[in-house]
Amino acid sequence: MTEHLVEKSVVIAADPDALAHAVADRFLHRLRKRIDEGATAHISLTGGSMGGRVLAAAREQAQGIDWSRVHVWWSDERFLPRGDPERNETQAREALLDHIDVPLENVHAMASSDGLHDLEGAAAAYADDLATFAADGQLWPRFDIAFLGVGPDGHIASLFPDRPEILIVDRAVVGVTDSPKPPAVRLTMTRPVINSSQRVWMVMAGPDKAPALGLALAGASYTSVPAAGAKGRGRTVFFVDRPTISIFNIATVFSSGTSGCST
Repeated sequence: MTEHLVEKSVVIAADPDALAHAVADRFLHRLRKRIDEGATAHISLTGGSMGGRVLAAAREQAQGIDWSRVHVWWSDERFLPRGDPERNETQAREALLDHIDVPLENVHAMASSDGLHDLEGAAAAYADDLATFAADGQLWPRFDIAFLGVGPDGHIASLFPDRPEILIVDRAVVGVTDSPKPPAVRLTMTRPVINSSQRVWMVMAGPDKAPALGLALAGASYTSVPAAGAKGRGRTVFFVDRPTISIFNIATVFSSGTSGCST
């Protein structure tokens, strides 16, 4: 896997609500720009509390976007029955997708445990779906934005510290059978897919995320701190609230209201 060097930026908002709206504003601005350029946008969503809050904030101003030009994917998913409230897909539908005119065929959900595939088959099926929209000589689309949550342990998607999945570079999607965070069985994109994105946006809120942020910015090993290895081809941005950075100083910080940080 070829690594690319991209400067990491930090955007700060006052609290989780302000953070969600700041990210949603940038998200919709980027979508409108890509569509105005005549492009089709591919977006990879994340789960978690902040992932849902960002999408809910986006719903408030999502009108006027040609959603037929947007394809929605997920970086990971809990391998649970369809409609389970813990599934990232379920949360995204409730927050945004069920409230906009995005075509059904543009929403690329990972398989559920009550579907046609076992875990290995589900990973292969999602990899095949990604390959249908392959770009730039890769076996997956070139994502315009990959949203990622970051756990207190530094995990992204379902790539956890010091686990074998973080090292896999020859497959696009893999199953996880013993996740340290419940539920144990999951699907996840691998690092090469995530890092092929033009923009990687990591959204973090709360003081429990501060150590992971500090290590990621300091250049820790991605095997021990997966967030440190998430790198967009164009931009890598950590969107955080003030409690996340309250315990340490960051040398290069852009406030959420600073126009100098182009995301």
